[in-house]
Amino acid sequence: MRVAVIGGGAGGFFSALAVKENYPNAEVVIFEKSKKVLSKVKISGGGRCNVTNAETSIKLLSEAYPRGGKKLKNAFTVFSTQDCQEWFTKRGVPLVTQNDRCVFPESQSSQSIIDCFLQESVRLGVSIQLSSGIREIQSMGDVFALHFHDIERQVDIFDKVIIATGGSPKRSGLVWLEKLGHKIEDPVPSLFTFNMPNESVTKLMGIVVENARVNIQSTKLKSEGPLLLTHWGMSGPAILKLSAFGARILEGLNYEFTIQVNWVDELNNDIVKSKLAEIVEEHPLKKVSSIKPYGLPERLWDYLLEKCDIPQDRKWPELGKKGLNKLVNVLTNDTYLVQGKTTFKEEFVTCGGISLDSIDFNTMQSKVVPNLYFTGEVMDIDGITGGYNFQAAWTTAFIAGKLG
Repeated sequence: MRVAVIGGGAGGFFSALAVKENYPNAEVVIFEKSKKVLSKVKISGGGRCNVTNAETSIKLLSEAYPRGGKKLKNAFTVFSTQDCQEWFTKRGVPLVTQNDRCVFPESQSSQSIIDCFLQESVRLGVSIQLSSGIREIQSMGDVFALHFHDIERQVDIFDKVIIATGGSPKRSGLVWLEKLGHKIEDPVPSLFTFNMPNESVTKLMGIVVENARVNIQSTKLKSEGPLLLTHWGMSGPAILKLSAFGARILEGLNYEFTIQVNWVDELNNDIVKSKLAEIVEEHPLKKVSSIKPYGLPERLWDYLLEKCDIPQDRKWPELGKKGLNKLVNVLTNDTYLVQGKTTFKEEFVTCGGISLDSIDFNTMQSKVVPNLYFTGEVMDIDGITGGYNFQAAWTTAFIAGKLG
């Protein structure tokens, strides 16, 4: 049996290794269009590679996927986050779990993951062919003919094919799979940060507010978590989560919208008002700049005071009802105009791809072309940050590698 794996990324390697473990006598070839494999693994997690998340509840795990969560729910019962950790540990890659439940190699280097895959490929006898882009797959009864971008190259024949080409930023990159009869969901960016070219809050770059709540005006989109101020706008898990769940809506708005930020993670304004009133009562001689409610970073507090036209040397009791109301409003309902987006680090994630309606998730096999399988981000599956996108790749690759 000859098996072709198209794409030398995370899902491609994991599925190729799974095929060899399930079918030791199969000939397995990974075709990678570029000159090097696993380049996205190399840069992921800032070069540390966030291999998975420590979440063990399949219900909660599946909720981290704006698209594909329901289908993955069953898939995770086959290959879970614990199975993933065990897989790497058994193959000589010890892992560590951070406080935020993100799981990394103990080495804190993505090279550990790359080395593991390459060593396993040698051990199991997986062949890797670089600079081998596929322009067309031809289904010929019981076999597939692979046509290469290099037209002079001979057509190669395989019994089974696994597609692991990753997300395509443009629909044109999926036409070759659409021609085979697969339904395509238009790709749009996911996991991006918000640009605020006309907002002065960018001067606070580097500040992190650990528990912020953010929502987008005129939509139902909202999220919470750490928020990072950058020199171009806002980032951090709270923002990235919004960009993922709102990928299609925000594209429809042409990435121009107003966000509301609750800096203090308190939805009840009366409670915030009481907290400020307590400060007034307990510190009648203190200046407003000297006491930062809710442990807000100093520069942010000074900025919010300035936004409310409250001088820093004003004493707390001098604020009056009007001043306190202004502060309550800016703490719980601060607004900023977003005009554009920036890719998060170098990790390009797309929403869209092969429609999940075209795939049998019990086997990851195409519903329209027998013996053709899919894994990873080429499908309309994407997760928020935290190791979820890699976990989807490992799980779908593990199932595809059964060639069921």
